[in-house]
Amino acid sequence: MFEEKKCTISIFGLGYVGTVAAACLASEGYRVIGIDPNPVKVDLIKQGRSPIVEADVDRLIAQATADQCLTASQLVREGVLTADILMICVGTPSQANGSLDTHYVQQVCEEIGTLLPQHSGYPIVVIRSTLLPGTMHKMVIPTLEKSSGLIAGKDFGVCNNPEFLREGTAVADYRDPPKTVIGASDPRSAEILAAIYKNLTAPLIITDIQTAEMAKYADNAWHALKIGFANEIGRLSKALALDSHKVMDIFCQDQKLNISKAYLKPGYAFGGSCLPKDVRALTYQGKSLDVQLPILDAILPSNDQHIEQTIRLIRNCNVKRIGILGLSFKEGTDDLRESPMVELIERLIGKGYDIKLIDRNVKLASLMGANRDYILNHIPHIARLMVDDINELCQHAELVVVGHKCPEFESIFPLLKADQQVVDLVKAQNISTIAGQYHGLCW
Repeated sequence: MFEEKKCTISIFGLGYVGTVAAACLASEGYRVIGIDPNPVKVDLIKQGRSPIVEADVDRLIAQATADQCLTASQLVREGVLTADILMICVGTPSQANGSLDTHYVQQVCEEIGTLLPQHSGYPIVVIRSTLLPGTMHKMVIPTLEKSSGLIAGKDFGVCNNPEFLREGTAVADYRDPPKTVIGASDPRSAEILAAIYKNLTAPLIITDIQTAEMAKYADNAWHALKIGFANEIGRLSKALALDSHKVMDIFCQDQKLNISKAYLKPGYAFGGSCLPKDVRALTYQGKSLDVQLPILDAILPSNDQHIEQTIRLIRNCNVKRIGILGLSFKEGTDDLRESPMVELIERLIGKGYDIKLIDRNVKLASLMGANRDYILNHIPHIARLMVDDINELCQHAELVVVGHKCPEFESIFPLLKADQQVVDLVKAQNISTIAGQYHGLCW
């Protein structure tokens, strides 16, 4: 078992992320070496002062240097040969075309790589810098291997360890994060890195490298979207002479749906009697008041793109006979209003596909429910495609489209043959249990 208290950690890059990491790790008793080509930053650390302005960092650095837990150097060699964990925290700024400038990461990887053969142990190279998914495998690992002549996961470890810090509360966020994410090249590397976060109470998530890279971007895009959404609600509220803070205070009271994991799992398009109608009405009101709402305006077109993506996926399967599980806008209801399943079936019929479908709630509604008139007068051509028996649907279909996550639909998977395909819109089933060829909509 790795002894975390014997660990020495090098931090490459004494900017915002690197300085906070150095201060917090050193305050926990680890020996930390900050590496940066800027002599001013190095001298500040040696003097026990912070090169950045951030609450509590000055105090932590002063104490850590006094305790001889923290030092700094301009020499990459010193950081590589004396450390167990080599944490890269250099910047990845935007370029003019929006792409990331990763040359700082590549440069430090080259410098580290040339020294790795001289390391006496099993060093772990940890990328704390924010990198787009795939960058580790396309650039970081090849650069380290080429410059060292060694093999990642065998001679040295590689991890992606994104940070989730907010400026102004970075130390508090470091010590009480929402989660700790480690994407590792191998189990040994994950274990060694996880040990330095042993005292944190946050969930520890060990995953593959690319998932860890993407997790950071999912977080930041979501935070940006939340701010933009709140600001658009604010602009529209102001135009209506409403207090947007009161509106959003009420919004934030709902932690069951609004501030939760609800609605945040990739799946099929939304529909129903509320969401499309209300988004449409809200954006119309914005236009009538000359209020620009680009985020809200993009919601319905984005939803339509999800249906288009489904059609492309089905067309690529090269089949003609399709069985569809689910017709209403979601499972557990007979409501067909703006159902994306109805829209999908309409488009597939128009393209000449031979379809059978099953939805027991809708079948019952066609006999006695509130949707009877809609079914008989608006979509009778679809109603005629409905069957009662899953076996009948399975025997008909070259391709099964799973539109609802219903327990009764699970019985179809054991019936599938190796030449039948599945397009899953709701992540209903474990891939390994399906005999035929499986296609997830966005997984």
